[in-house]
Amino acid sequence: MLKCAHKGCGKEFDLANDATEACIYHPGAPIFHEGLKSWSCCNTVNKPVLDFDEFMAIAVRSTHSYAPKVEPLRTSSTPNKSLTVTESADGKEVYTTSTARSQPTQRPAVAPVASPAPTQQIEEEEDLQAFVPQGAPCKRAGCKVNFASNEENRVGDGPGTKCVYHPGAPIFHEGSKGYLCCKRRVLEFEEFLKIEGCTEGLHLFVPKSKGDVQQAVNCRIDHYQTPSTVHVTVFAKQTDRERSTIKIEENEIYFDLYLPGPKRFTRSVQLFGPVDSSASSFTIFGTKVEVKLKKLDGRSWTLLEKTDRDLGPVSFTFGVTGRTGTVGAKELVLDDQNSHNHAR
Repeated sequence: MLKCAHKGCGKEFDLANDATEACIYHPGAPIFHEGLKSWSCCNTVNKPVLDFDEFMAIAVRSTHSYAPKVEPLRTSSTPNKSLTVTESADGKEVYTTSTARSQPTQRPAVAPVASPAPTQQIEEEEDLQAFVPQGAPCKRAGCKVNFASNEENRVGDGPGTKCVYHPGAPIFHEGSKGYLCCKRRVLEFEEFLKIEGCTEGLHLFVPKSKGDVQQAVNCRIDHYQTPSTVHVTVFAKQTDRERSTIKIEENEIYFDLYLPGPKRFTRSVQLFGPVDSSASSFTIFGTKVEVKLKKLDGRSWTLLEKTDRDLGPVSFTFGVTGRTGTVGAKELVLDDQNSHNHAR
């Protein structure tokens, strides 16, 4: 059996029977620029991606080949020649040239740059109850084993169940390529794909579902007011409209927002003043959540969230509309307690 030498393929095939089989590979070179990854042969068709797994999934089709493409060696330009002047016996000057050997330049010593410390990651586990199709590749980085059977690759402690892989993420920095989990770095992408794994474990053909495990996150909240309303903005991207919940009560707002993946934002806000929950509303956009609160009175809110601190004669300015002027009346409308403090 021969091994296909095309970039991105690497499958074994029979030259007599499988030579015309469809081969997924890239004739061009990989391009890594400012975090974006693409291939030079199809960067105008396939958009550059950020994730390394999505980059490896970009493919084109051709036929297998066992002879790798041999690139011509790059030779240096014409050698440096020096001009020599000599005087002959009859007094004539003779000019001759000779090839000058370049003297090695002494480079200053460069202090080695320490590679970043590997971050601890929670590795995915194999779902032994899930079905695995024949020939499915192991999903761990650096492992090139394809699934044959449960007895050979998933069950027991035989040699076929051992997986040698990289638990860390790939890193590309100033032309250097490698993994965060080990120190080896290479320049060529083909050599990067050949870096042997540094950790031994079990194969990962079908990862376990994470189920209902949620990751709590914080989202920024901003707000402004008019004499009759308070507008609240929660900067939460791609909020799930079906699963998320927003409850508006007279003195409180409750947010329970489901974000992409396992992320979830929950928070309860005790409002500075009372609102009319029946006249209030909210809208979920692709990048944020907008809440419009209808005030029960016309007083100015010093803050969005209620506090026990004495804020003194501080007021929250009304929003501005149009080219000039502010929205609302020119004097503040305060409740009894704030009116008494303001009069002092």
